[in-house]
Amino acid sequence: MPVQITPPQQVSAILEKLAKNGFEAYLVGGCVRDCLLGTDPIDWDLTTNARPEQVKKVFAAYPVLETGIRHGTVTVLLDHVPIEVTTYRSDIGYTDHRHPDAVRFTPDLREDLARRDFTVNALAWSPETGFIDYFNGINDLAQRCLRCVGEASVRFEEDALRILRALRFSSVLGFSISPDTSAAIHQKKELLSFVAAERVQKELSRCLCGKNIQEILLDYPDVLSLFIPQLSRMKGFEQHNPHHVYDILEHTAKAVSVIEPDPVLRLAMLFHDTGKPDCFSIDEDGVGHFYGHAQKSVQIAKKALQTLRFDRTTIENVLFLVKYHDTMLPTERKGIKRWLNRFGETKLRLLLPVKYADTLALAPEYHHRLSELHDFSEMLETLLQEQACFSVSQLAVNGNDLIQAGVTKGPQVGVALEFLLNAVIEETVPNDREQLLKYWKEQKGTDQ
Repeated sequence: MPVQITPPQQVSAILEKLAKNGFEAYLVGGCVRDCLLGTDPIDWDLTTNARPEQVKKVFAAYPVLETGIRHGTVTVLLDHVPIEVTTYRSDIGYTDHRHPDAVRFTPDLREDLARRDFTVNALAWSPETGFIDYFNGINDLAQRCLRCVGEASVRFEEDALRILRALRFSSVLGFSISPDTSAAIHQKKELLSFVAAERVQKELSRCLCGKNIQEILLDYPDVLSLFIPQLSRMKGFEQHNPHHVYDILEHTAKAVSVIEPDPVLRLAMLFHDTGKPDCFSIDEDGVGHFYGHAQKSVQIAKKALQTLRFDRTTIENVLFLVKYHDTMLPTERKGIKRWLNRFGETKLRLLLPVKYADTLALAPEYHHRLSELHDFSEMLETLLQEQACFSVSQLAVNGNDLIQAGVTKGPQVGVALEFLLNAVIEETVPNDREQLLKYWKEQKGTDQ
């Protein structure tokens, strides 16, 4: 697996300059991992045995920012490119289960790497030495396995966010989680109460958009239920309905995994059936029903999304998709134009993949409904290409036209425009200025 790493010019220059001044310097962490996986790193992090003041002296000719001086990190600006350089360190105490109480600089690279979260992130590289792998991280990368450095429970007690990072890495990279690390995730999950809502939100969003999210939802509902309590109730909740071959959580996990990896869409699928356990009933034939579950799911989603500090637009879009995920879509022109009028093009384009995903997670004998969704999609595209009128702003007449036609200024103008829009949507009259004015006069007369 080892490959030759070719860092950006600025990164190579910093490594070289530190080495020429007698210091060790390595690429470390995620950038090394990503290079071994064949992906381009987003950030290039450097570690060195040089103390922050020594780094500043070596790069005295360049701007150096004390971005994290307490933890040994400075940022060197080379050709306007910011590059973080951190001194080898060990961490002392984690009272808040998030951040070290203090750090101690060390000359030992191994000691620095030993404090890191996962073996695949505890790799270092320099042009002189090649790869440094004290904890078998390269083998874990080859096996696509996520494993904590040292004792997993200790790593999670130090920083509870690592629990969510483990789930996110597994989901995004498609890695399995080693048995000891997995056991510690379940055991230490309550520590997540120490993590700020904004950090949970960020990790959850990235985790949801990973390719391995179905497995994460099925294997760790107890962890995620700390933020969405209904997930634990959904596990093993049989639906007793011919539409379904999965329990509620299995259906949800399947639906999340098949929709495109967009945060809004995946959040919508995560929440779309959370209200089902509260709405379950079974009829005299033994068939299960979930009347009103969409509205209940909206309430659950709203509370959870607000608690996790999602932005207003995301919340609004997710709640719309959850509310209407189970509503039958029209397939004829007039009905689709009414939906366009009511919700707009953007929301309908979001709703369509939600309907597809929900259908794909049903029993196979109900996949014929996909053809109905295809019909809706084709008609929607046809109407949009035709520039069909479905809003007042698209009408061939405006308020001034109607006032000149005798409509009294004020609210009556809006009433008249809505009346004409409805007639156009129903295809009673074409969206033509002269014909609209003629139709108005015929229907309402000039005394309006």
